[in-house]
Amino acid sequence: MNKILITISLLCSFVANAQQQEEQEKMNLVKMNLTSVIFRNYQFAYERLFTKRFSVQVSYGFIPAGEIPFVDEVIKDENVENIKLGGNNITIEPRFYLGKGYGHGFYIAPYYRYSHFNVDNLTYRYTSEDPVFDGEKIPVAFSGKTNSNNVGLMIGAQWLLGRKDNWVLDVWFIGGHYGGAAGTITGKSTRPLTAYEQEQLRTDIEDLDISLFKYDVTTSSSGAVIKLDSGWLGVRSGISFGYRF
Repeated sequence: MNKILITISLLCSFVANAQQQEEQEKMNLVKMNLTSVIFRNYQFAYERLFTKRFSVQVSYGFIPAGEIPFVDEVIKDENVENIKLGGNNITIEPRFYLGKGYGHGFYIAPYYRYSHFNVDNLTYRYTSEDPVFDGEKIPVAFSGKTNSNNVGLMIGAQWLLGRKDNWVLDVWFIGGHYGGAAGTITGKSTRPLTAYEQEQLRTDIEDLDISLFKYDVTTSSSGAVIKLDSGWLGVRSGISFGYRF
């Protein structure tokens, strides 16, 4: 009986100490992604620690409408110009800490990300080969929306800085996700297109070197409609800095 009482007492003491330690720990973290600013993607995150080894982070990012950085690496065609892109994303990320815990050390994090993009003022200038208008440059202005849902896995490490461990440095070493992207982008011509030009426009858009998407094209006298329905691969890495409280 005494051994049972001693065992129960030790277990209660262990639980009490663990609870006391968790109460002493600062369980909330707010952060900003520093590296995504290069791409005009402003991301902010809130992480809540639940135990020594487990937390959940929710982050929100937005891209103000404007020109796409490094767009020439994605769309390699001199007839495509004036591309403006805006959008937002939200990421839900459970984290499992392998090191010191309580938001400190190496972690692995499965995650889900939803992204929404608005494409505006994308102008495609193609040269008519119709014998009636041979050589005429016809601008077609495209706009539309796309959405993507993705799941992935990330590996990173987080350090607590300062005398009171109030500051946070979060480094995402590498992460990758896969999902689907879908949307519709509509292009309007500055004048009615002939049947010859419609076929030519469809062929020209299908031949564009857009490496990220698979898409279908339909054309009419008023322009073209591009339907995106494609698998989507993405990577994540970066550095965030924040405050712990």
